Amino acid sequence: MTETKRKPPKLYRGVVASKSGDKTVKVLLNYLTRHPKYGKLLKRRTVAHVHDDANKAREGDTVDICKCRKMSKTKSWRLVRVIEEV
Repeated sequence: MTETKRKPPKLYRGVVASKSGDKTVKVLLNYLTRHPKYGKLLKRRTVAHVHDDANKAREGDTVDICKCRKMSKTKSWRLVRVIEEV
């Protein structure tokens, strides 16, 4: 049996918006996209519910997250590391 190497998970960087319970934080993922017709840059954001096993992240922290298996109805991300603490 040959083992296949898995790619490392893609990391996303965001800011913790709120601590929404035990081992869960909400992270804002901000990005820019172009309007399809006019070409103007538009600010968009995605709110991700993130599993924080050690309760390390606080509001305002910059964090790296990655996708994982579903942990609940809305939570399918996990915290990789805290980049910058506030």
